[in-house]
Amino acid sequence: MEEEEEEEEQEQEQEQKQEVWSWGAGTDGQLATGRQEDEWLPQFVESLSSLQISTIACGGAHALALLRGGKVVSWGRGKSGQLGHGDCESTMQPKLVGPLENISISSIAAGWSHSTFVSEGGELFTCGDGTFGQLGHGHFESRNIPSKVEAFSSKHVSMASCGMRHTLVLLEGISGSVFAFGSGRHGQLGVPASGQIYNTSNSMRKEARCFNVPVRVKEFDVHTVAFICANGEHSAALTENGHLYVWGRGFDGTLDIFAPKLATTTLKLCQLVLGWNHGMVLAEDGKVYMWGGTYHGKLGIKKEDKTNSTLLGQDGDWLALQRIGSLDGIKTRQIAAGAEHSAIVLENEAVMTWGWGEHGQLGLGSTGDQQCPQIVPIHTQPSTKLNKSVVYCGSGFTFTLRYLT
Repeated sequence: MEEEEEEEEQEQEQEQKQEVWSWGAGTDGQLATGRQEDEWLPQFVESLSSLQISTIACGGAHALALLRGGKVVSWGRGKSGQLGHGDCESTMQPKLVGPLENISISSIAAGWSHSTFVSEGGELFTCGDGTFGQLGHGHFESRNIPSKVEAFSSKHVSMASCGMRHTLVLLEGISGSVFAFGSGRHGQLGVPASGQIYNTSNSMRKEARCFNVPVRVKEFDVHTVAFICANGEHSAALTENGHLYVWGRGFDGTLDIFAPKLATTTLKLCQLVLGWNHGMVLAEDGKVYMWGGTYHGKLGIKKEDKTNSTLLGQDGDWLALQRIGSLDGIKTRQIAAGAEHSAIVLENEAVMTWGWGEHGQLGLGSTGDQQCPQIVPIHTQPSTKLNKSVVYCGSGFTFTLRYLT
């Protein structure tokens, strides 16, 4: 029944006009405006609006768009090969990922400087920075052409998610369905802290424990996972029954978690996103809950007024979900998170943002931070009707896809 509803919704979207808008950090061309500059207000993206887009994935300073029909375009920073064009050049305009032209892609994801592509047949392709093994090819080299991850040749990949230096993969229809590879220094792989020890190139020369081939996250051998999420040095998953598991770098100065840990809550959760030091979930009743650091106002809760929030769990719990009180009485339909900013789509299709605003990624016309959700001013022609909005966040930039009639 759900599949039939999804197919009907996709058919309706195909009959509607699309608009793409972007704002925030743009010095690497990641806004696809044809300019290399930050934008403080939403900008209409003509080059993308003329395409039939199914979804967008935003990374550190690059982005991908999956087109109807299974082709992919990419743009923004390309110095690690993350655009998949066969070179390491950046581009300000969407460009077809040529090496995948004859492969029908069904799912995409973007990390800080690497990208993943899942085919209709369940194959996984990766490209970009491989310094920490995050491409999964058995080495620490970068690739500028999407290459098949051979470890999954006999399996069917459902989706992938990219963190800063690691990758999560969800397989379809089998037990032990979650795999991880890349940097595991903070526990974000959810596997024992062994693997190859690789000296990073930063000035501190700290050692990071990395896996350059996929390893199974054994915690999920007895749980059916419906969705995975990676960002920064964090990882999380939602099970089929709406339970939340989190692992990786500790939030807001707490200890790192080296194996998936269940968050104690009675909420039935349906969506999950992560930032660099915060997380956000959407409950089935349309309420938004967050956890993590309060710096830049990421939690949407004023420091001097926490009476507008609901704390789930007892004091001392390792993960406390807080409801955003300023959204009481307002239903949210979709959530997204960047490095240190957040965005949501309300039931009436309005987009709201808050958190870090240094590059204009909140789309409010300034570079100030916002402690509480604010409506983003996106112009709609009086003769058109807005039917649906979808919002996507990169590290310091934001996109929205709008369907109109």
